[in-house]
Amino acid sequence: MATPVAPVLDADNTRVGVSGAIYVGESTATPPADAEAATTGYKGLGYISEDGVEETLDKSIDKLKAWQNASVVRTVTTEAALSYKFTMVEETADTVGLYYNTTVDTVTGKVVIDPGASAGVKQFIIDVIDGDELIRATFKGEVGETEAIKYASGELVGYGVTVNVIGPVTKYYTALIA
Repeated sequence: MATPVAPVLDADNTRVGVSGAIYVGESTATPPADAEAATTGYKGLGYISEDGVEETLDKSIDKLKAWQNASVVRTVTTEAALSYKFTMVEETADTVGLYYNTTVDTVTGKVVIDPGASAGVKQFIIDVIDGDELIRATFKGEVGETEAIKYASGELVGYGVTVNVIGPVTKYYTALIA
């Protein structure tokens, strides 16, 4: 029997989402060409809650079985979705507008809320920073679910959203550059 060989372990290859930023632009905004390119045409959404950003890849798979022995012989992806969930804790026209899928009148501060309204597809950039390393995701998406807003003494008011990705996500990992 062969002796098992342990994989090479390197703690320098681990990441912590120490900081980062989320940017939003119109659906026509040009995504940055790499991890170090400027975010021209995008607006930063400011502070995000201490929970950070949650990326979820959802897949539904059908197992196709053979007649003989009911053995699984193939699998087929029947549904796939990617989403990003985060809570904005800065109260700006951009964050409130994104949360409510509306435009904020910055002269009067007026917001008209239509619960069934959709602001449509927007372009997003999510940067995750760990020291000198950066993970950048660029994608088109639309706000789907929103979290309840809680107004309470001693707590930050947060605008929690889930952005559903429309189409592919392009990711850049500076740590993977040879």
